[in-house]
Amino acid sequence: MKLKWYLAAWACTVVFCHPASATDVEIIAHRGASYDAPENTLESVNLGWAQGADAVEVDVYLSKDGHIVVHHDSDTKKLTGVDRKVVDQTLAELRQLDVGAWKGAKWKGVRIPELENVLATIPEGRRLFVEVKCGPEIVPDLVRAFERCGKKPRQLVVISFDYEVVKQAKARLPKIACFYLSSFEKDKKTGKLKPSAEELIAMAKAAKLEGINVNYKGLANEVFIEKVHAAGLELFTWTVNSPTEARRLAKLGISGITTDRPAWLRDQIK
Repeated sequence: MKLKWYLAAWACTVVFCHPASATDVEIIAHRGASYDAPENTLESVNLGWAQGADAVEVDVYLSKDGHIVVHHDSDTKKLTGVDRKVVDQTLAELRQLDVGAWKGAKWKGVRIPELENVLATIPEGRRLFVEVKCGPEIVPDLVRAFERCGKKPRQLVVISFDYEVVKQAKARLPKIACFYLSSFEKDKKTGKLKPSAEELIAMAKAAKLEGINVNYKGLANEVFIEKVHAAGLELFTWTVNSPTEARRLAKLGISGITTDRPAWLRDQIK
């Protein structure tokens, strides 16, 4: 009996235990619980935890004076009405901006947080997906932030559309999971989506990543997912707010789903 248990545990470690049902899928709060609170703020992050998200995802840039700040767009116009490039501003300048008022009067005065403040909120047993929106120049600062935060390596994840970012992050942070983000486009000649599963798998393997994180619209059937799993990699997807889509993806074996509505979506797919 002990031998059987050991072999089962070993198999899960080597090839990953993929979700067997919708309720087993990891639910990741996109920019926090961003449907209900201003995105990428301490308020949305804490609400994500309160809503029972298994993980929260936030976006980060490096400010002009070397602080890792949490914000999605390269400029601040969408959320604040003030058009400033994030990387050209100091932390103090960014902290003057109101990123909550656009969401409603109750959120007026909410400010852009630093990553270190977000890291401090991670509850035991859950994890934070940090999406790097700038280039690899942020990696040394990210390493220092992770080392200082006191969280376990399994509670931290690095993701990025910039392959060099995740490649360097994995080299500097071998115990922390790193995933390459990718969307898809249709080849005008062949009609096939690119990049292919084979191309993304090769990239992930070359950088020793744990897996890939792709737009759900490119996952029309189980073929792509099966190829990724057969390569021993995990597959996450974004941004899913449809219960029908979430149930379909869970049935296909997706590892995790990023959503704006973590509590609602989990309840809908039970």
